[in-house]
Amino acid sequence: MNETIMRIGILIGTAVAAFLISWLSGRSLIPVLHRLKFGQTIREVGPAWHKNKQGTPTMGGIMFIGGFLAALILALLVCELVTPFRPITGVAFTERVRLLSGVVMTLACGAIGFADDYIKVVKKRNLGLTSSQKMLLQLIVGTGYAVMLYFLGEGSAIHVPFIGTVDIGWWFLPLCIFFTVGFPNATNLTDGVDGLCGSITVVASCCMMIAATVTAHFGQSLVAIAFAGAVVGFLMWNLHPAKVFMGDTGSLLIGGLLCAVAFGIGHPFLLLPVGIMYIVETLSVMLQVSYFKLTHGKRLFKMSPIHHHFEMCGWSENKIVTVFSVITAVAGAAAVLLIR
Repeated sequence: MNETIMRIGILIGTAVAAFLISWLSGRSLIPVLHRLKFGQTIREVGPAWHKNKQGTPTMGGIMFIGGFLAALILALLVCELVTPFRPITGVAFTERVRLLSGVVMTLACGAIGFADDYIKVVKKRNLGLTSSQKMLLQLIVGTGYAVMLYFLGEGSAIHVPFIGTVDIGWWFLPLCIFFTVGFPNATNLTDGVDGLCGSITVVASCCMMIAATVTAHFGQSLVAIAFAGAVVGFLMWNLHPAKVFMGDTGSLLIGGLLCAVAFGIGHPFLLLPVGIMYIVETLSVMLQVSYFKLTHGKRLFKMSPIHHHFEMCGWSENKIVTVFSVITAVAGAAAVLLIR
């Protein structure tokens, strides 16, 4: 069989497997979350109509984490045992480090989110981990990942748009830490409307898969497509009206996963266009807070993050999801086309 056809078949099979595992797991997991009373507590500062979401099960990110891991492991085993292209044993040591350390970093981000959710729903402390606790844990994870890539994964050489590959030396460490700490928080802020964060993530993951394929990093392609498929499965339960929320378990892990693929293929700045809506959401919060302080109480937006502003302007949740996803697709496609 032609190797290209084989690779495409494995990518499609991985996505389908991840989708099915994630989607079908909802049938058993959601009732369990209900029985355990792992329901979301809606904060008073949110839109008033979000109160009817009170009690919807959270921590649903477990669904797509499970689907992602199961499908990825299966795909890697098939490749290692059956195909001539082996994404683990058949690649350079540095490539292997980037792949495996990226998956570990991703799961560590999810673990921080799980701890945050657990405190919220079990300990009944609505804000979960304190900001200092969360930041410390994220710095530990981000620093560990950056050091691993720098010393074992030859991470200091990255692709800079319109310039080419540049070895930035030790500056790689703060750059990597900045992204791996900041991006999960950005994806976390985006999770505020049914299906929003998940839909944007599917588009972003597909863009990352294409970028990984173009740059000849098949292992990273498997990571990205497995994640996209798993999140689609989750969306079957999360689209409006949502039957389950991903919680910080899922939203923090999403940021970690996208960083892992971007740094894994040596294109960290790809996160800027592909993650444009995560960044817009974050900037809207920063601008709102700054404007509020400077004007002693006035607001730049009706509510932040900006998806709430559009809700207050009369946009439906489905419209917000559609528009934000289309913007992500356009920006991501444009960025991928520029990759060499």
